[in-house]
Amino acid sequence: MALPQSKIYYTPEQYLAMEREAEFRHEYIDGYVFAMAGESFAHGRIKMDTASALNIQLKGKTCEVFTSDTKVRTPDIRVFGYPDILVVCGQPIHHDHYQDVLLNPKVIIEVLSPSTEAYDRGSKFASYRKLEALTDYILISQDQYRIEHYVRQTNNFWLMSEETDLSKSLIIESIGCELSLSEVYARVKIEPVEKPELST
Repeated sequence: MALPQSKIYYTPEQYLAMEREAEFRHEYIDGYVFAMAGESFAHGRIKMDTASALNIQLKGKTCEVFTSDTKVRTPDIRVFGYPDILVVCGQPIHHDHYQDVLLNPKVIIEVLSPSTEAYDRGSKFASYRKLEALTDYILISQDQYRIEHYVRQTNNFWLMSEETDLSKSLIIESIGCELSLSEVYARVKIEPVEKPELST
């Protein structure tokens, strides 16, 4: 996400009409339109390998994987976003007859970028929590081996866990899948950050 494309307020209908004709993708947040930034090689590789791993495990099941060309709308119609990866189980529910905006994702996965990390952790997650079908929100770092997993509990409480060991896997119980960190980061080499020595 970048700065607003303009300071003009758009209704959801105006945004969708414009977006369906646009050459590049834009997200919609509270009436304003934001151009989507391009992704790094690491971001793209992590996204594709993660989506492929899930797609293989969900073959023959009632859940389906979509990537970042699919929009998601929040129930209050304040946000139209493009998650990096999402999983829908059962019949997809769409915003309208164009069938390009989903309302019932079960799992949303975002690959973190420096320009969007604060938004992905903050107001975007707060908006996505309003999606009744959503059970899992997963954040994958691209500058360290780290996956954060938020799981909806009773009373709309979300429990967070994380995994940083490349030999381990993340279990997504709601869809019967697991994400091996070694698969997620198979084509990405992350150099460890050297910690400065403390002076004595």
